[in-house]
Amino acid sequence: MDEQQPVPLTKSAPAPAPAPAPEAAAAPATAPVAEAELRASDADRDRVADILREALAEGRLQPEEHAERIDAVYRAKTLGELEPPVRDLPAAPIRGAASASSAASAFGRDAESEWPRSLPASENLVAVFGGSVRKGRWRVRRRTNALAVFGGVEIDLTEAVFEQREIVIHVVAAFGGVEIKVPENVSLRGSGAGILGGFDVTTYEAQDPDAPVIHVTGFAVFGGVEAKPKRGKRLKNLRA
Repeated sequence: MDEQQPVPLTKSAPAPAPAPAPEAAAAPATAPVAEAELRASDADRDRVADILREALAEGRLQPEEHAERIDAVYRAKTLGELEPPVRDLPAAPIRGAASASSAASAFGRDAESEWPRSLPASENLVAVFGGSVRKGRWRVRRRTNALAVFGGVEIDLTEAVFEQREIVIHVVAAFGGVEIKVPENVSLRGSGAGILGGFDVTTYEAQDPDAPVIHVTGFAVFGGVEAKPKRGKRLKNLRA
């Protein structure tokens, strides 16, 4: 009878060590915001609106195009959204605000070489079978021309910045109307005529001899012009 051979004893292999837990992925660094995605300020919108107004005065834009682009400008939330309305115009935004360099970069322009250094002397507001509004915080030009033909123009100076002491607003209203609102602490003078229409300017002199003086001139034919102070609205800094 054959003897059984002893079965050799073997040590069991040690259990594999648990795999180390994967290290937590490092949080990705925040990417810088592109220039075109920066939020636009009121000053940025005003600078672009100035370009459109000059383009209208020079005949580069028709009144309907101007109205559409102005609406797009004041609805813009970012600097990139301010670029399309002026992409085909030769002028560039006006320098002066802190965000101007950002706007220039977003528009792909050289701020130092192309941006005009001062505001044009005049501004034109045109309403033909439509409306035109200038209000909010804006820099008043030395002369503003307003034309309303079967339409209406509103000029609100109660929050404006006066960089000249003498301001002239020349209005022509033909089958239309022009309304001008001014702060209570500036001087208002008028010299115009209503031809089968009304030319109503509430003239008065400010107590401060250095306060801005607004001259309203022009005429209304089958239309109306009204200029008066807006109650409760006063310039905080008459020399701003």
